[in-house]
Amino acid sequence: MKYILMLASDEAGKDESAEAVAMAGCGGWTEEMEGRGVLQASIGLRPADDATTVRVRDGEVLLTDGPFAETKDQIGGVSLIECADLAEAAEVAAKHPWAAFGQIEVRPVWEP
Repeated sequence: MKYILMLASDEAGKDESAEAVAMAGCGGWTEEMEGRGVLQASIGLRPADDATTVRVRDGEVLLTDGPFAETKDQIGGVSLIECADLAEAAEVAAKHPWAAFGQIEVRPVWEP
Protein backbone atom coordinates (compact mmCIF):
# COMPACT_ATOMS: atom_id res chain seq x y z
CA MET A 1 0.00 0.00 0.00
CA LYS A 2 1.19 3.52 -0.75
CA TYR A 3 1.46 6.20 1.93
CA ILE A 4 2.36 9.87 1.91
CA LEU A 5 4.64 11.08 4.68
CA MET A 6 3.93 14.77 5.31
CA LEU A 7 6.81 16.36 7.18
CA ALA A 8 5.65 19.31 9.27
CA SER A 9 7.04 21.71 11.84
CA ASP A 10 6.36 25.10 13.38
CA GLU A 11 8.00 27.51 10.94
CA ALA A 12 7.62 30.49 13.27
CA GLY A 13 9.24 28.89 16.30
CA LYS A 14 11.72 26.63 14.56
CA ASP A 15 15.03 25.67 16.07
CA GLU A 16 17.54 26.36 13.28
CA SER A 17 20.19 24.01 14.68
CA ALA A 18 17.75 21.10 15.15
CA GLU A 19 16.42 21.64 11.63
CA ALA A 20 19.96 21.61 10.22
CA VAL A 21 20.68 18.29 11.96
CA ALA A 22 17.43 16.80 10.62
CA MET A 23 18.13 18.03 7.09
CA ALA A 24 21.69 16.66 7.19
CA GLY A 25 20.38 13.21 8.13
CA CYS A 26 17.85 13.04 5.29
CA GLY A 27 20.40 11.73 2.78
CA GLY A 28 21.10 8.63 4.84
CA TRP A 29 17.39 7.96 5.33
CA THR A 30 16.79 8.37 1.60
CA GLU A 31 19.57 5.92 0.73
CA GLU A 32 18.31 3.35 3.24
CA MET A 33 14.68 3.56 2.08
CA GLU A 34 15.64 3.45 -1.61
CA GLY A 35 17.75 0.38 -0.82
CA ARG A 36 14.74 -1.28 0.83
CA GLY A 37 12.60 -0.42 -2.19
CA VAL A 38 10.22 1.60 0.01
CA LEU A 39 10.82 5.19 -1.14
CA GLN A 40 9.01 6.08 -4.37
CA ALA A 41 9.56 9.88 -4.38
CA SER A 42 10.49 12.67 -2.00
CA ILE A 43 10.49 16.47 -2.28
CA GLY A 44 11.02 19.41 0.01
CA LEU A 45 8.78 22.46 -0.10
CA ARG A 46 9.61 26.13 0.11
CA PRO A 47 8.31 27.95 3.24
CA ALA A 48 4.57 28.42 3.66
CA ASP A 49 5.06 32.19 3.22
CA ASP A 50 5.80 31.43 -0.46
CA ALA A 51 2.49 29.59 -0.92
CA THR A 52 -0.61 30.77 -2.75
CA THR A 53 -4.00 29.30 -1.90
CA VAL A 54 -6.59 29.01 -4.68
CA ARG A 55 -10.33 28.88 -4.01
CA VAL A 56 -13.27 29.15 -6.41
CA ARG A 57 -16.48 30.56 -4.92
CA ASP A 58 -19.54 31.31 -7.03
CA GLY A 59 -17.38 31.05 -10.16
CA GLU A 60 -14.86 33.61 -8.89
CA VAL A 61 -11.21 32.60 -8.45
CA LEU A 62 -9.85 33.83 -5.12
CA LEU A 63 -6.08 33.87 -4.53
CA THR A 64 -4.66 34.24 -1.04
CA ASP A 65 -1.00 34.57 -0.11
CA GLY A 66 0.19 31.93 2.30
CA PRO A 67 -0.90 28.46 3.33
CA PHE A 68 -4.46 27.13 3.21
CA ALA A 69 -4.78 26.81 6.99
CA GLU A 70 -4.12 29.19 9.87
CA THR A 71 -1.91 26.92 11.93
CA LYS A 72 1.56 26.95 13.49
CA ASP A 73 2.64 23.70 11.87
CA GLN A 74 3.27 23.78 8.13
CA ILE A 75 4.14 21.02 5.66
CA GLY A 76 7.81 21.26 4.71
CA GLY A 77 8.09 18.23 2.48
CA VAL A 78 6.46 15.01 1.36
CA SER A 79 7.62 11.49 0.62
CA LEU A 80 5.72 8.76 -1.19
CA ILE A 81 6.45 5.31 0.20
CA GLU A 82 5.13 1.83 -0.50
CA CYS A 83 4.86 -0.52 2.47
CA ALA A 84 3.13 -3.75 3.38
CA ASP A 85 0.96 -2.06 6.01
CA LEU A 86 0.59 0.91 8.38
CA ALA A 87 2.98 -0.64 10.90
CA GLU A 88 5.79 -0.67 8.35
CA ALA A 89 4.89 2.85 7.17
CA ALA A 90 5.06 4.11 10.78
CA GLU A 91 8.43 2.39 11.24
CA VAL A 92 9.75 4.09 8.08
CA ALA A 93 8.44 7.47 9.28
CA ALA A 94 9.97 7.01 12.73
CA LYS A 95 13.39 6.49 11.13
CA HIS A 96 13.15 9.79 9.21
CA PRO A 97 15.36 12.46 10.85
CA TRP A 98 12.48 14.96 10.66
CA ALA A 99 10.51 12.92 13.24
CA ALA A 100 12.98 14.07 15.91
CA PHE A 101 12.59 17.73 14.89
CA GLY A 102 8.95 18.15 13.88
CA GLN A 103 6.27 15.57 13.14
CA ILE A 104 5.35 13.29 10.28
CA GLU A 105 1.78 12.54 9.29
CA VAL A 106 1.42 9.14 7.63
CA ARG A 107 -1.58 9.06 5.30
CA PRO A 108 -2.73 6.22 3.02
CA VAL A 109 -3.06 7.06 -0.67
CA TRP A 110 -6.29 6.33 -2.54
CA GLU A 111 -5.51 3.78 -5.21
CA PRO A 112 -7.90 2.52 -7.88
